[in-house]
Amino acid sequence: MMPDEMSRPLIRERGDGGARHLEASVSDPSTPVIGILGTGDFSRSLARRLVASGYQVVVGSRTPKRFVALFPEDVEVTTQLEAANQADLVFVAVYPEHHSTLVELKPALVGKVLVDVSNSLCINQNGPSNAELLADYFPESSVVKGFNTISAWTLQMGPRDGGRQVFLCGNSQKAKNTVKSVCHRMGFIPVDMGLLSSSLEIENMPLHLFPSWRFPVFCTSFLFVFFYLYNFLRDVLQPFVTEGKKVFYKMPIEIVNVTLPSVALVMLALVYLPGLLAAFAQLRSGTKYNRFPSWLDRWLTTRKQLGLCSFMCAVLHTIYSLCLPLRKSARFKLIAAAYKQVKSGVEDPWVDEEAWRMELYLSVGIMALGLLSLLAVTSLPSVANTINWREFSFIQSTLGYCALFMATAHTLLYGWNRAFDLKQYRFNMPPTFVLVLVLPFAVLLGRLALCVPCVAGRLRKIRRGWERSRHVCFTLPAEDCRNGLENVSNV
Repeated sequence: MMPDEMSRPLIRERGDGGARHLEASVSDPSTPVIGILGTGDFSRSLARRLVASGYQVVVGSRTPKRFVALFPEDVEVTTQLEAANQADLVFVAVYPEHHSTLVELKPALVGKVLVDVSNSLCINQNGPSNAELLADYFPESSVVKGFNTISAWTLQMGPRDGGRQVFLCGNSQKAKNTVKSVCHRMGFIPVDMGLLSSSLEIENMPLHLFPSWRFPVFCTSFLFVFFYLYNFLRDVLQPFVTEGKKVFYKMPIEIVNVTLPSVALVMLALVYLPGLLAAFAQLRSGTKYNRFPSWLDRWLTTRKQLGLCSFMCAVLHTIYSLCLPLRKSARFKLIAAAYKQVKSGVEDPWVDEEAWRMELYLSVGIMALGLLSLLAVTSLPSVANTINWREFSFIQSTLGYCALFMATAHTLLYGWNRAFDLKQYRFNMPPTFVLVLVLPFAVLLGRLALCVPCVAGRLRKIRRGWERSRHVCFTLPAEDCRNGLENVSNV
Protein backbone atom coordinates (compact mmCIF):
# COMPACT_ATOMS: atom_id res chain seq x y z
CA MET A 1 0.00 0.00 0.00
CA MET A 2 1.36 3.41 -1.03
CA PRO A 3 2.04 5.73 1.90
CA ASP A 4 -0.06 8.88 2.18
CA GLU A 5 2.14 11.81 1.02
CA MET A 6 -0.09 14.36 2.70
CA SER A 7 0.40 12.70 6.08
CA ARG A 8 4.13 13.40 6.06
CA PRO A 9 5.18 16.47 8.06
CA LEU A 10 6.82 19.37 6.18
CA ILE A 11 9.69 19.41 8.70
CA ARG A 12 10.78 15.99 9.82
CA GLU A 13 11.83 15.17 13.35
CA ARG A 14 15.54 15.55 14.09
CA GLY A 15 17.72 13.60 16.42
CA ASP A 16 18.92 14.82 19.78
CA GLY A 17 21.63 17.47 19.71
CA GLY A 18 20.20 19.27 16.70
CA ALA A 19 23.26 18.69 14.48
CA ARG A 20 23.61 16.14 11.73
CA HIS A 21 26.86 15.15 10.06
CA LEU A 22 27.23 15.34 6.29
CA GLU A 23 27.18 12.15 4.31
CA ALA A 24 29.85 12.11 1.67
CA SER A 25 27.89 9.69 -0.43
CA VAL A 26 25.12 12.21 -1.07
CA SER A 27 26.97 13.87 -3.95
CA ASP A 28 30.22 13.81 -5.86
CA PRO A 29 33.21 13.76 -3.47
CA SER A 30 34.85 16.49 -5.57
CA THR A 31 31.95 18.84 -4.89
CA PRO A 32 32.99 21.44 -2.30
CA VAL A 33 31.21 21.60 1.02
CA ILE A 34 29.39 24.91 1.27
CA GLY A 35 29.23 26.63 4.62
CA ILE A 36 26.86 29.42 5.61
CA LEU A 37 27.46 31.63 8.62
CA GLY A 38 24.13 33.03 9.74
CA THR A 39 20.57 31.75 10.14
CA GLY A 40 18.42 34.56 8.74
CA ASP A 41 15.94 34.49 5.87
CA PHE A 42 18.65 34.82 3.24
CA SER A 43 20.66 32.00 4.84
CA ARG A 44 17.67 29.65 4.86
CA SER A 45 16.78 30.40 1.21
CA LEU A 46 20.40 30.03 0.16
CA ALA A 47 20.67 26.69 1.94
CA ARG A 48 17.56 25.37 0.19
CA ARG A 49 18.85 26.44 -3.22
CA LEU A 50 22.29 24.93 -2.62
CA VAL A 51 20.80 21.63 -1.48
CA ALA A 52 18.53 21.58 -4.54
CA SER A 53 21.63 22.12 -6.68
CA GLY A 54 23.32 19.05 -5.19
CA TYR A 55 25.71 20.66 -2.72
CA GLN A 56 26.50 19.52 0.81
CA VAL A 57 25.60 22.41 3.09
CA VAL A 58 26.58 23.11 6.68
CA VAL A 59 25.18 26.14 8.53
CA GLY A 60 27.00 27.75 11.43
CA SER A 61 25.03 29.36 14.22
CA ARG A 62 25.77 30.63 17.71
CA THR A 63 22.70 28.71 18.92
CA PRO A 64 22.25 25.76 16.54
CA LYS A 65 19.57 24.01 18.60
CA ARG A 66 17.33 27.04 18.27
CA PHE A 67 17.40 27.18 14.46
CA VAL A 68 17.86 23.55 13.45
CA ALA A 69 14.13 23.06 12.71
CA LEU A 70 14.06 25.98 10.22
CA PHE A 71 16.40 24.36 7.70
CA PRO A 72 15.88 21.42 5.34
CA GLU A 73 16.70 17.96 6.63
CA ASP A 74 19.71 17.64 4.32
CA VAL A 75 21.38 20.69 5.88
CA GLU A 76 23.58 20.30 8.94
CA VAL A 77 23.11 23.07 11.50
CA THR A 78 26.02 23.28 13.89
CA THR A 79 28.28 25.79 15.59
CA GLN A 80 30.08 28.50 13.61
CA LEU A 81 33.49 27.00 14.36
CA GLU A 82 32.45 23.53 13.24
CA ALA A 83 30.90 24.92 10.04
CA ALA A 84 34.06 26.90 9.27
CA ASN A 85 36.21 23.79 9.76
CA GLN A 86 34.06 21.56 7.51
CA ALA A 87 33.35 24.00 4.67
CA ASP A 88 35.54 24.64 1.63
CA LEU A 89 33.61 27.75 0.63
CA VAL A 90 31.82 29.92 3.18
CA PHE A 91 28.94 32.37 2.64
CA VAL A 92 29.07 35.12 5.27
CA ALA A 93 25.36 35.85 5.73
CA VAL A 94 25.50 38.05 8.80
CA TYR A 95 25.05 41.81 9.10
CA PRO A 96 28.24 43.75 8.37
CA GLU A 97 28.30 45.28 11.85
CA HIS A 98 28.68 41.71 13.22
CA HIS A 99 31.67 40.79 11.02
CA SER A 100 34.02 41.56 13.89
CA THR A 101 32.43 38.78 15.95
CA LEU A 102 33.73 36.24 13.44
CA VAL A 103 37.41 37.04 14.07
CA GLU A 104 37.72 34.04 16.38
CA LEU A 105 37.09 31.86 13.31
CA LYS A 106 40.18 33.22 11.53
CA PRO A 107 42.34 30.07 12.01
CA ALA A 108 39.59 27.86 10.59
CA LEU A 109 39.06 30.11 7.55
CA VAL A 110 42.68 30.41 6.45
CA GLY A 111 42.99 29.77 2.69
CA LYS A 112 39.24 29.44 2.18
CA VAL A 113 36.87 31.44 -0.02
CA LEU A 114 34.56 33.83 1.81
CA VAL A 115 31.53 35.17 -0.07
CA ASP A 116 30.19 38.41 1.41
CA VAL A 117 26.46 38.79 0.72
CA SER A 118 25.86 41.82 2.95
CA ASN A 119 24.36 45.19 1.97
CA SER A 120 24.60 48.61 3.58
CA LEU A 121 21.67 50.52 5.01
CA CYS A 122 22.34 53.54 2.77
CA ILE A 123 24.36 54.34 -0.35
CA ASN A 124 28.06 54.52 0.43
CA GLN A 125 29.90 56.89 -1.90
CA ASN A 126 33.26 57.06 -0.17
CA GLY A 127 33.98 53.54 1.08
CA PRO A 128 35.36 51.30 2.29
CA SER A 129 32.86 48.61 1.38
CA ASN A 130 31.66 45.80 3.63
CA ALA A 131 33.64 43.28 1.58
CA GLU A 132 36.84 45.30 1.91
CA LEU A 133 36.37 45.51 5.68
CA LEU A 134 35.77 41.76 5.79
CA ALA A 135 38.98 41.23 3.81
CA ASP A 136 40.82 43.29 6.43
CA TYR A 137 39.45 41.00 9.16
CA PHE A 138 40.51 37.86 7.23
CA PRO A 139 43.67 38.71 5.24
CA GLU A 140 44.58 35.05 4.73
CA SER A 141 41.20 34.22 3.15
CA SER A 142 40.00 35.03 -0.37
CA VAL A 143 37.00 37.37 -0.12
CA VAL A 144 34.53 37.52 -3.02
CA LYS A 145 31.64 39.96 -3.11
CA GLY A 146 28.46 38.50 -4.58
CA PHE A 147 24.83 37.42 -4.24
CA ASN A 148 23.91 40.68 -2.48
CA THR A 149 21.74 41.72 -5.44
CA ILE A 150 19.74 38.47 -5.22
CA SER A 151 16.79 38.43 -2.87
CA ALA A 152 15.84 35.57 -0.57
CA TRP A 153 12.65 35.18 -2.61
CA THR A 154 14.63 34.67 -5.83
CA LEU A 155 16.85 32.10 -4.15
CA GLN A 156 13.87 30.22 -2.79
CA MET A 157 11.77 30.26 -5.98
CA GLY A 158 14.65 29.83 -8.41
CA PRO A 159 16.14 32.10 -11.09
CA ARG A 160 13.09 31.68 -13.32
CA ASP A 161 11.07 34.00 -11.06
CA GLY A 162 13.74 36.65 -10.53
CA GLY A 163 16.95 38.18 -11.85
CA ARG A 164 19.45 35.66 -13.19
CA GLN A 165 22.57 37.81 -12.99
CA VAL A 166 24.90 37.61 -9.99
CA PHE A 167 27.54 40.35 -9.83
CA LEU A 168 30.89 39.17 -8.46
CA CYS A 169 34.22 40.79 -7.69
CA GLY A 170 37.37 39.75 -5.86
CA ASN A 171 41.15 39.93 -5.97
CA SER A 172 41.63 36.17 -6.45
CA GLN A 173 40.66 34.84 -9.87
CA LYS A 174 40.72 31.27 -8.57
CA ALA A 175 38.25 32.17 -5.80
CA LYS A 176 35.99 33.94 -8.30
CA ASN A 177 36.04 30.92 -10.59
CA THR A 178 34.94 28.73 -7.67
CA VAL A 179 32.02 31.05 -6.91
CA LYS A 180 31.17 31.24 -10.63
CA SER A 181 30.84 27.47 -10.79
CA VAL A 182 28.46 27.60 -7.83
CA CYS A 183 26.42 30.29 -9.61
CA HIS A 184 26.15 28.25 -12.79
CA ARG A 185 25.11 25.14 -10.88
CA MET A 186 22.41 27.12 -9.07
CA GLY A 187 21.06 28.40 -12.40
CA PHE A 188 22.37 31.96 -12.20
CA ILE A 189 24.62 33.91 -14.56
CA PRO A 190 27.78 35.30 -12.92
CA VAL A 191 29.00 38.72 -14.03
CA ASP A 192 32.64 39.43 -13.17
CA MET A 193 33.01 43.06 -12.09
CA GLY A 194 36.76 42.89 -11.54
CA LEU A 195 38.76 43.42 -8.37
CA LEU A 196 37.40 43.76 -4.85
CA SER A 197 37.57 47.54 -5.22
CA SER A 198 34.38 47.22 -7.31
CA SER A 199 32.50 45.83 -4.31
CA LEU A 200 31.36 49.32 -3.30
CA GLU A 201 29.53 49.66 -6.62
CA ILE A 202 27.97 46.22 -6.23
CA GLU A 203 26.81 47.00 -2.69
CA ASN A 204 25.18 50.23 -3.85
CA MET A 205 23.24 48.52 -6.65
CA PRO A 206 20.27 47.30 -4.55
CA LEU A 207 19.99 50.70 -2.83
CA HIS A 208 19.39 52.83 -5.91
CA LEU A 209 15.75 53.87 -6.38
CA PHE A 210 15.03 54.04 -10.13
CA PRO A 211 18.10 56.14 -11.02
CA SER A 212 17.31 56.08 -14.76
CA TRP A 213 13.66 57.02 -14.15
CA ARG A 214 14.17 60.25 -12.24
CA PHE A 215 14.34 62.58 -15.24
CA PRO A 216 11.44 60.91 -17.13
CA VAL A 217 9.23 60.87 -14.04
CA PHE A 218 10.09 64.50 -13.32
CA CYS A 219 9.25 65.50 -16.90
CA THR A 220 5.98 63.57 -16.82
CA SER A 221 4.95 65.07 -13.49
CA PHE A 222 5.93 68.60 -14.50
CA LEU A 223 4.09 68.41 -17.82
CA PHE A 224 1.01 66.91 -16.17
CA VAL A 225 0.84 69.66 -13.55
CA PHE A 226 1.43 72.37 -16.17
CA PHE A 227 -1.20 71.17 -18.63
CA TYR A 228 -3.67 70.36 -15.87
CA LEU A 229 -3.47 73.90 -14.46
CA TYR A 230 -3.59 75.34 -17.97
CA ASN A 231 -6.76 73.37 -18.80
CA PHE A 232 -8.24 74.23 -15.41
CA LEU A 233 -7.81 77.96 -16.06
CA ARG A 234 -9.36 77.73 -19.53
CA ASP A 235 -12.16 75.22 -19.05
CA VAL A 236 -13.17 75.61 -15.40
CA LEU A 237 -12.05 78.93 -13.98
CA GLN A 238 -12.81 81.10 -17.04
CA PRO A 239 -16.52 80.12 -17.26
CA PHE A 240 -16.87 80.66 -13.51
CA VAL A 241 -15.27 84.13 -13.59
CA THR A 242 -16.90 85.45 -16.76
CA GLU A 243 -20.31 83.74 -16.73
CA GLY A 244 -20.70 82.40 -13.21
CA LYS A 245 -20.95 78.79 -14.45
CA LYS A 246 -19.88 76.17 -11.93
CA VAL A 247 -18.25 73.36 -13.89
CA PHE A 248 -15.83 72.18 -11.23
CA TYR A 249 -17.17 68.64 -11.73
CA LYS A 250 -14.91 68.47 -14.83
CA MET A 251 -11.77 68.37 -12.72
CA PRO A 252 -11.59 64.61 -11.91
CA ILE A 253 -12.33 63.24 -15.40
CA GLU A 254 -12.55 65.74 -18.24
CA ILE A 255 -9.58 67.92 -17.30
CA VAL A 256 -7.44 64.85 -16.60
CA ASN A 257 -8.51 63.29 -19.90
CA VAL A 258 -7.47 66.41 -21.84
CA THR A 259 -4.19 66.61 -19.93
CA LEU A 260 -3.04 63.02 -20.43
CA PRO A 261 -2.80 63.06 -24.27
CA SER A 262 -0.98 66.40 -24.08
CA VAL A 263 1.65 64.86 -21.81
CA ALA A 264 1.84 61.69 -23.93
CA LEU A 265 2.50 63.58 -27.17
CA VAL A 266 5.10 65.93 -25.70
CA MET A 267 6.88 63.00 -23.99
CA LEU A 268 6.93 61.06 -27.26
CA ALA A 269 8.48 64.07 -28.98
CA LEU A 270 11.08 64.22 -26.21
CA VAL A 271 12.06 60.64 -27.06
CA TYR A 272 13.21 61.57 -30.58
CA LEU A 273 14.38 65.14 -30.03
CA PRO A 274 17.79 64.22 -28.47
CA GLY A 275 18.62 61.98 -31.43
CA LEU A 276 18.02 64.91 -33.76
CA LEU A 277 20.11 67.23 -31.60
CA ALA A 278 22.94 64.68 -31.59
CA ALA A 279 22.76 64.33 -35.39
CA PHE A 280 22.88 68.09 -35.93
CA ALA A 281 25.76 68.34 -33.43
CA GLN A 282 27.74 65.81 -35.46
CA LEU A 283 26.96 67.68 -38.67
CA ARG A 284 28.12 70.92 -37.10
CA SER A 285 31.38 69.52 -35.72
CA GLY A 286 32.05 67.37 -38.79
CA THR A 287 33.06 64.34 -36.71
CA LYS A 288 31.54 61.62 -34.57
CA TYR A 289 34.43 61.56 -32.11
CA ASN A 290 33.46 64.66 -30.12
CA ARG A 291 31.62 63.90 -26.92
CA PHE A 292 28.11 65.18 -26.55
CA PRO A 293 27.34 67.57 -23.68
CA SER A 294 26.63 65.75 -20.43
CA TRP A 295 22.99 66.84 -20.41
CA LEU A 296 22.46 65.49 -23.93
CA ASP A 297 24.25 62.26 -23.04
CA ARG A 298 21.96 61.72 -20.04
CA TRP A 299 18.95 62.59 -22.17
CA LEU A 300 19.92 59.99 -24.78
CA THR A 301 20.21 57.27 -22.14
CA THR A 302 16.69 57.92 -20.78
CA ARG A 303 14.79 57.68 -24.08
CA LYS A 304 13.39 54.26 -23.24
CA GLN A 305 11.95 55.50 -19.95
CA LEU A 306 10.55 58.62 -21.63
CA GLY A 307 8.79 56.44 -24.18
CA LEU A 308 7.30 54.17 -21.55
CA CYS A 309 5.97 57.20 -19.64
CA SER A 310 4.41 58.43 -22.87
CA PHE A 311 2.83 55.02 -23.43
CA MET A 312 1.43 55.01 -19.89
CA CYS A 313 -0.23 58.40 -20.41
CA ALA A 314 -1.66 57.26 -23.75
CA VAL A 315 -3.16 54.12 -22.19
CA LEU A 316 -4.65 56.14 -19.32
CA HIS A 317 -6.11 58.57 -21.85
CA THR A 318 -7.77 55.66 -23.65
CA ILE A 319 -9.27 54.33 -20.42
CA TYR A 320 -10.52 57.76 -19.37
CA SER A 321 -12.06 58.30 -22.82
CA LEU A 322 -13.94 55.02 -22.61
CA CYS A 323 -15.30 56.10 -19.22
CA LEU A 324 -16.61 59.48 -20.43
CA PRO A 325 -20.08 58.20 -21.49
CA LEU A 326 -20.53 56.49 -18.11
CA ARG A 327 -20.66 59.75 -16.17
CA LYS A 328 -23.97 61.16 -15.02
CA SER A 329 -23.04 64.59 -16.36
CA ALA A 330 -22.51 63.12 -19.85
CA ARG A 331 -25.94 61.47 -19.83
CA PHE A 332 -27.52 64.69 -18.60
CA LYS A 333 -25.87 66.69 -21.39
CA LEU A 334 -27.03 64.16 -23.97
CA ILE A 335 -30.64 64.34 -22.76
CA ALA A 336 -30.50 68.14 -22.63
CA ALA A 337 -29.14 68.34 -26.18
CA ALA A 338 -31.88 66.04 -27.47
CA TYR A 339 -34.56 68.05 -25.68
CA LYS A 340 -33.15 71.29 -27.10
CA GLN A 341 -33.23 69.92 -30.65
CA VAL A 342 -36.82 68.76 -30.27
CA LYS A 343 -37.85 72.10 -28.80
CA SER A 344 -36.10 74.08 -31.55
CA GLY A 345 -37.72 71.96 -34.26
CA VAL A 346 -34.44 70.78 -35.83
CA GLU A 347 -35.28 67.67 -37.83
CA ASP A 348 -31.82 66.63 -38.99
CA PRO A 349 -28.97 67.61 -36.61
CA TRP A 350 -26.43 65.67 -38.68
CA VAL A 351 -23.23 67.59 -39.51
CA ASP A 352 -21.19 65.77 -42.11
CA GLU A 353 -17.96 67.62 -41.34
CA GLU A 354 -18.12 66.78 -37.63
CA ALA A 355 -18.88 63.14 -38.39
CA TRP A 356 -15.83 62.86 -40.65
CA ARG A 357 -13.63 64.63 -38.11
CA MET A 358 -14.64 62.28 -35.31
CA GLU A 359 -14.20 59.15 -37.44
CA LEU A 360 -10.72 60.19 -38.57
CA TYR A 361 -9.82 61.39 -35.07
CA LEU A 362 -10.63 58.03 -33.50
CA SER A 363 -9.08 55.96 -36.28
CA VAL A 364 -5.76 57.79 -36.21
CA GLY A 365 -5.71 57.69 -32.40
CA ILE A 366 -6.19 53.92 -32.39
CA MET A 367 -3.34 53.47 -34.87
CA ALA A 368 -1.08 55.70 -32.80
CA LEU A 369 -1.84 53.67 -29.67
CA GLY A 370 -1.15 50.44 -31.53
CA LEU A 371 2.24 51.67 -32.68
CA LEU A 372 3.07 52.89 -29.19
CA SER A 373 2.15 49.45 -27.84
CA LEU A 374 4.55 47.84 -30.31
CA LEU A 375 7.33 50.22 -29.26
CA ALA A 376 6.70 49.47 -25.59
CA VAL A 377 6.68 45.70 -26.07
CA THR A 378 9.89 45.64 -28.11
CA SER A 379 11.66 47.73 -25.48
CA LEU A 380 11.38 44.81 -23.05
CA PRO A 381 14.70 42.95 -22.80
CA SER A 382 13.04 39.57 -23.24
CA VAL A 383 11.57 40.71 -26.57
CA ALA A 384 14.52 42.82 -27.73
CA ASN A 385 16.84 39.81 -27.33
CA THR A 386 14.81 37.87 -29.92
CA ILE A 387 15.29 40.41 -32.75
CA ASN A 388 18.43 41.65 -34.47
CA TRP A 389 19.70 45.23 -34.50
CA ARG A 390 18.18 46.06 -37.88
CA GLU A 391 14.74 44.94 -36.75
CA PHE A 392 15.06 46.77 -33.44
CA SER A 393 16.21 49.97 -35.17
CA PHE A 394 13.35 49.76 -37.68
CA ILE A 395 10.75 49.39 -34.95
CA GLN A 396 12.11 51.97 -32.53
CA SER A 397 13.11 54.57 -35.13
CA THR A 398 10.98 54.19 -38.28
CA LEU A 399 7.81 52.97 -36.61
CA GLY A 400 8.50 55.33 -33.72
CA TYR A 401 8.37 58.33 -36.04
CA CYS A 402 5.21 56.87 -37.58
CA ALA A 403 3.71 56.76 -34.09
CA LEU A 404 4.73 60.38 -33.50
CA PHE A 405 3.19 61.39 -36.83
CA MET A 406 -0.05 59.53 -36.05
CA ALA A 407 -0.28 61.06 -32.58
CA THR A 408 0.31 64.52 -34.06
CA ALA A 409 -2.39 63.93 -36.67
CA HIS A 410 -4.70 62.72 -33.89
CA THR A 411 -4.19 66.03 -32.07
CA LEU A 412 -4.66 68.04 -35.27
CA LEU A 413 -7.95 66.32 -35.98
CA TYR A 414 -9.02 67.00 -32.42
CA GLY A 415 -8.33 70.70 -32.85
CA TRP A 416 -9.62 70.88 -36.44
CA ASN A 417 -10.39 74.57 -37.13
CA ARG A 418 -10.68 75.68 -33.52
CA ALA A 419 -7.23 77.21 -33.61
CA PHE A 420 -8.71 80.01 -35.77
CA ASP A 421 -11.76 80.58 -33.57
CA LEU A 422 -11.23 83.60 -31.31
CA LYS A 423 -13.77 82.23 -28.83
CA GLN A 424 -11.34 79.42 -28.04
CA TYR A 425 -8.74 81.89 -26.74
CA ARG A 426 -10.11 82.15 -23.22
CA PHE A 427 -8.22 84.56 -20.98
CA ASN A 428 -6.22 85.23 -24.17
CA MET A 429 -4.77 81.74 -23.77
CA PRO A 430 -4.54 79.56 -26.93
CA PRO A 431 -6.18 76.12 -26.92
CA THR A 432 -4.10 73.40 -25.32
CA PHE A 433 -3.56 71.48 -28.54
CA VAL A 434 -1.84 74.52 -30.08
CA LEU A 435 0.82 74.43 -27.37
CA VAL A 436 1.13 70.68 -27.55
CA LEU A 437 1.77 70.61 -31.31
CA VAL A 438 4.81 72.91 -31.21
CA LEU A 439 7.41 70.35 -30.13
CA PRO A 440 6.12 67.40 -32.26
CA PHE A 441 6.07 69.64 -35.34
CA ALA A 442 9.65 70.74 -34.63
CA VAL A 443 10.79 67.09 -34.29
CA LEU A 444 9.04 65.98 -37.48
CA LEU A 445 10.49 68.92 -39.44
CA GLY A 446 13.94 68.12 -38.07
CA ARG A 447 13.54 64.52 -39.19
CA LEU A 448 12.56 65.68 -42.67
CA ALA A 449 15.62 67.93 -42.78
CA LEU A 450 17.87 64.95 -42.07
CA CYS A 451 16.25 63.07 -44.95
CA VAL A 452 17.48 65.63 -47.51
CA PRO A 453 19.99 63.67 -49.65
CA CYS A 454 22.94 66.02 -49.18
CA VAL A 455 22.41 66.15 -45.39
CA ALA A 456 21.78 62.42 -45.06
CA GLY A 457 24.87 61.61 -47.15
CA ARG A 458 27.11 63.85 -45.06
CA LEU A 459 25.78 62.35 -41.82
CA ARG A 460 26.34 58.80 -43.08
CA LYS A 461 29.96 59.67 -43.92
CA ILE A 462 30.47 61.10 -40.43
CA ARG A 463 28.92 58.02 -38.81
CA ARG A 464 31.37 55.85 -40.76
CA GLY A 465 34.44 57.73 -39.51
CA TRP A 466 34.81 60.66 -41.94
CA GLU A 467 36.14 63.84 -40.34
CA ARG A 468 35.99 67.25 -41.93
CA SER A 469 39.18 68.48 -40.28
CA ARG A 470 41.24 65.46 -41.37
CA HIS A 471 39.97 65.35 -44.95
CA VAL A 472 39.68 61.59 -44.88
CA CYS A 473 38.44 60.53 -48.32
CA PHE A 474 36.53 57.34 -48.92
CA THR A 475 33.53 56.14 -50.90
CA LEU A 476 30.30 55.13 -49.24
CA PRO A 477 28.92 51.71 -50.15
CA ALA A 478 26.10 51.56 -52.63
CA GLU A 479 22.52 51.88 -51.43
CA ASP A 480 21.85 48.17 -51.90
CA CYS A 481 24.95 47.30 -49.83
CA ARG A 482 23.98 49.23 -46.73
CA ASN A 483 21.18 46.74 -46.09
CA GLY A 484 19.10 49.44 -44.43
CA LEU A 485 21.38 49.69 -41.41
CA GLU A 486 22.21 53.39 -41.81
CA ASN A 487 19.59 55.46 -40.06
CA VAL A 488 20.43 59.15 -40.06
CA SER A 489 18.45 59.92 -36.93
CA ASN A 490 19.36 56.88 -34.86
CA VAL A 491 22.12 57.57 -32.35
